[in-house]
Amino acid sequence: MKKVYVASSWRNEYQQSLVKELRLNGYEVYDFKHPHGGKGFQWSNIDKNWQSWDMASYREALTSDHAQFGFNRDFDAMKAADICVLCLPCGRSAHLEAGYMKGSGKKVIAYIHPDERIEPELMYGMLDGIALCIQDVMSMLKGK
Repeated sequence: MKKVYVASSWRNEYQQSLVKELRLNGYEVYDFKHPHGGKGFQWSNIDKNWQSWDMASYREALTSDHAQFGFNRDFDAMKAADICVLCLPCGRSAHLEAGYMKGSGKKVIAYIHPDERIEPELMYGMLDGIALCIQDVMSMLKGK
């Protein structure tokens, strides 16, 4: 069974339906929102006022046990995965994850939901495909 890492954003409304559809199609999927059935990393678990941090506070929080645990859990899942699906729109972390996986020689597919519009990005040309619907994702995962 192929392992898929879905890189996305907490704010992405399509991420959970993509995870569900991939699982229904027989893929083992890492879900950063519910890793191994648990709760995903949240900055608010370190400090409820995280959005008001200065950059020194942010840098220090990255070294906290909670942040290190969340990072290691996600990074281990990235290393274990065979394929990455970048579920757009998303932010910096998801793009770093996809870039790491592409640089590691893994297949990376961008998924843009049919109801979504994104700003064109030239560097998406390095990806293995851009899926415009779930059927595209499934075909690309199967190498078609």
